[in-house]
This record gives sequence, structure tokens and C-alpha cells, in this order.
Amino acid sequence: MEFLNRVAVITGGGSGIGRAVAAAMGRRDITAVALVDVNDAVVDVAETLNVEAGRSFAIPYKGDTTDEAFRASVFDDIGRRHGRVSLCVPAAGITRDDLAVRVDKNSGKARIYPVELFKQVVDVNLIAPVYWALEMIGRVAEDRAAKGLKRWTPEEGMQGSVVFIGSISSQGNRGQISYASTKAGLEGAAATIMKEAMYYGVRCGVIHPGFTDTPMVRAMGMDYVAKNILPFTQLGRLIRPEEIADAICFMLANSAVSGELWVDAGWHAPA
Repeated sequence: MEFLNRVAVITGGGSGIGRAVAAAMGRRDITAVALVDVNDAVVDVAETLNVEAGRSFAIPYKGDTTDEAFRASVFDDIGRRHGRVSLCVPAAGITRDDLAVRVDKNSGKARIYPVELFKQVVDVNLIAPVYWALEMIGRVAEDRAAKGLKRWTPEEGMQGSVVFIGSISSQGNRGQISYASTKAGLEGAAATIMKEAMYYGVRCGVIHPGFTDTPMVRAMGMDYVAKNILPFTQLGRLIRPEEIADAICFMLANSAVSGELWVDAGWHAPA
């Protein structure tokens, strides 16, 4: 699948992996990218990407990725301006890390991880990405139905591709009960979507990044990173967002690639 004449939607596009994917798509001559983020910075990021590319391809959309009406409005607008979306990378995500159970040293009482935080992480990291992908697939299906097309055939070429952002934490990681659960959940969602969406010629996979040099990881503190992450990373450094972006573009473009790709820099959790 070539990126030329394609339109993409990237959530979490204002920073980190999402921003890097948009830049990588720009270098691959994509027609347009809907750059979606909850932060105001997405406007400046889109402008910067356009200046770097020497053309206007990144279009900012500020809003909550869990909002159904906002999601539909992004697809409506980018579709009117540049044509049907056929690439989707729902990269927006949050962490609300803490131990699942923590005992208070003074009272001896157990504090269980707050259910409201768990639900918040599920909404942003699992439900929202799945529905941004389904929004694209549904529109591909409608477009095919309007043309009288039914089951996709290989001679037509791929009609679309989705890559979810998993994590090495999907294998389990101390202090990440909610985050790890959502990233593992994306594996099941992607496997199911792939089986169904191929009827319309749309592929779906998951990339599992290791610890990447993003604001989310830096928020842990670089002392923590140096002590608890780098010693267990064979590469000896944080992964660059551009490295993850290249891997995502590979997954999107190569029609023979399916399932999951681990881009973990050789990280292994300590015993």
C-alpha cells in the first residue's frame, strides 16, 4: 500500500509517537493527515510539520478522542476536504499508574486501585482506539456498498489499514494494572477486527513499543528511567519515536504483515 493519494487519521498526534508517525507519513508523500489531540499544542505541531514538509498535509483537530460526535466530525471534515480515510493510527493514550493493592503502613488497611481511574484508562486506551478504527472501517464499507461492491478481492488492492499502539506492558508490568489491561485488550480487538474487516479489504495489527523517548515516559523522571529501565534494555537507551514511526509505516504499507510487531529494544522486565 503506497501512502501517495492516501488520507490518514492519527490520534494523539500532538506529541510522541503520534507526531512522529505524522512526520513519517509526510515524508512518504501522504495526501493528508488528520492530526487529533486533546491539547492546544496540536495546532502548532501541525504547522511545524507542514513547514518541515514544505507543503500543507497535516490538519489539526482539537478534541476528546472518547467523544463520539467529535470522532465523526473529524472523519466528515477530512473526508470532505481530501477524500475517504484509509489509514488509521489511534495513538492517544494515558497512564494512571499505581499498585493494584497497597497496604497503609499506619492503619494496616488495604487500598485497592480506584475503579474510576481504571475506567478512565479503559475509555482512552481501549474503547476510543477501537472505535476510531471502526469509524474508518464503517466508512470504507459504506463506500463499497454505494458502489455495489461486496466481498473484497486481492485484485482491488488494499482498501485500508489500522495499527493500534500496544505496549510491552501488555505482558504485565508492576504498577500498571489499568494500562497493561488496555494494551492486552487491543490484541484481542485487533485480531477480531482483522478477521471481520478483511471482508472490506482493511487490515489491522498491533505494534508493541518498548520504552520510548516520549513525554509519557519522561514524566516518570529520568532518574527512574536510568535506574529501572535502561539497565534492562539491551539497546541501552530509550527508543526514538521516529524508530517506532518507521515500524508503524512498515506495518501500514506492507500487505503481507499481520498480527503483532514487537519493537521493544530488547527490554526484559527484571525478575
